Amino acid sequence: MVAEEIKKVLRGGEFLVKESEAQDVFTPEDISEEQEAFREMAREFVQKKVWPNVEKIDKGDHDKVVQLLEEAGELGMLGSSLPEEYGGLGVNFNTESFLSEELGASNSWGVAVAAHTGIGTLPILYYGTEEQKAKYLPGLATGQLKAAYCLTEPGSGSDALAAKTKATLVDDGANYLIEGQKMWITNSGFADVFIVFAQVDGDKFTGFIVPADAENVNLGAEEDKLGIKGSSTRQVFFEGVKVPADYVLGEIGKGHKIAFNVLNIGRYKLCAMVLGGAKRACDVAVKYSNEREQFKTSISSFGAIQYKIAEMATRIYAGESACYRTSGLIKDKIASLVEAEGMSKTEAKLEAAEEYSVECAMLKVIGSEVLDYVVDEAVQIYGGNGFSEEFPAARAYRDARINRIFEGTNEINRLLTVGMILKRAMKGQIDLFNPAMAVQKELTSFGGLGDAPEGLFGAERIALANLKKAVLMTAGAAAQKYMQALEKEQMLMMNIADMLNDLFCCESALLRTEKMIATKGEEACSHEIAMTKLFFVDAIDRINKSGKDAIASFAEGDELRVMLMGLKRFTKYDAVNTVTLRREIAAKLISLNGFAY
Repeated sequence: MVAEEIKKVLRGGEFLVKESEAQDVFTPEDISEEQEAFREMAREFVQKKVWPNVEKIDKGDHDKVVQLLEEAGELGMLGSSLPEEYGGLGVNFNTESFLSEELGASNSWGVAVAAHTGIGTLPILYYGTEEQKAKYLPGLATGQLKAAYCLTEPGSGSDALAAKTKATLVDDGANYLIEGQKMWITNSGFADVFIVFAQVDGDKFTGFIVPADAENVNLGAEEDKLGIKGSSTRQVFFEGVKVPADYVLGEIGKGHKIAFNVLNIGRYKLCAMVLGGAKRACDVAVKYSNEREQFKTSISSFGAIQYKIAEMATRIYAGESACYRTSGLIKDKIASLVEAEGMSKTEAKLEAAEEYSVECAMLKVIGSEVLDYVVDEAVQIYGGNGFSEEFPAARAYRDARINRIFEGTNEINRLLTVGMILKRAMKGQIDLFNPAMAVQKELTSFGGLGDAPEGLFGAERIALANLKKAVLMTAGAAAQKYMQALEKEQMLMMNIADMLNDLFCCESALLRTEKMIATKGEEACSHEIAMTKLFFVDAIDRINKSGKDAIASFAEGDELRVMLMGLKRFTKYDAVNTVTLRREIAAKLISLNGFAY
């Protein structure tokens, strides 16, 4: 295998203080022929195998879920990211991203896949012994074994480490006796293997591999859920379950490393999957708008509907740009660690995901909230039919809601985003303080208006640099004000997180569009140019609002006045005819009769 090109890439969170060049970012348009073939295989599987069975699956036909998992396993889709020595395909991270996106358009079945291939399988890959990997990974790769992840308990949601399930060493150290209760366990109704977290000696949070058929493992009834009804979700009771001591996963007392590090990949892949779901929801909504007639014309001709179509497409484009940009960062980091530092691909992937844990947390929020917006507007475009289970919008709406809770709530991920960046700055891993101090000095100076915008994206380039200053000014002043106590100011931290999310999407969309223009020319990229400019308009207003709320929460007097003036300067952006932009964007989707894949 030819060694992958090693690039010098940004560290996690450095997008805030460093510039990126368009040619250095990965975009969906960079897909290779091999990746395209893999993506088409997954797309065809979902369209021909899953969609025709959606009703059965939604009504609790878990035999069909299992059958389709095994069929997907035969095609290599369940083991795509696993090393070849364990029966996987060993594809690179970008290929995994394309696969995840396609599987994300499969409603409840995609949830089963994600739980199996992600949190169910990766703990063994990353932390298992060679014996554990050899025993379980080949079966997990083919789907002959199905996995579930048992972390959440009735008394522990976001505070996962507060678990009360206990594991007691018995039989002279030969076995552990596990007792406790887990809830919201995806795939529990048909899983063969459970990844279980329990407290050893009362306070040593530890992972275990527990066979589902072990004696005294009992299941509760299937949960009656708001959405993802086809996903098997039960409580799992461990009522004195004896497992050999060599079923410990990783080290005693280090289960938090498994739980948190696996979630980094899970958060990233959730974003890729929900974008796939958003594209399908947008696609069916556009088709319906072309078919549905009111006042003797299709509703797609109405400006109010075109607004929705354009906004759906624009938010998907920005989220997708951020998602695949991060995919490229992770892939390049893996290549660097393998080639330059001699790590195994498995070790490198784990470290790369940890490096970009900031971006993974951001993307989880970005993707799930893009999906929520899209499915909500899809229901609205369908009108009364959107409220009927006979049409696809209702299911998409219900199924989408869980994604803001999965993989850590969006509130937790917002807090993590800001907290992780500030911790890295304190450790010297990211130089935030010097740029923040430079912005503070700029606030007290009264320079000219700066350079006039030049070129197609001149205004956006200037705006982007200023948006970074707005975030640095706000976050820097907040950190200086509260120091270590900032983590208690959750509303303030979420304001800053929202600024970061919009900033990252702005930059990612701009870089992607610039890269496309360099290859295809401006005329061929008019659709992408319109979406980029439209996203900037609204994102800048949102950043201004979030910044005002944040600053007003801790500053007063002259400090407040100066910072608000700075924020106004840093979020200055000339008025744009968004009506024309939205008409242009909607027109393309309407003419294509669906989402512009």
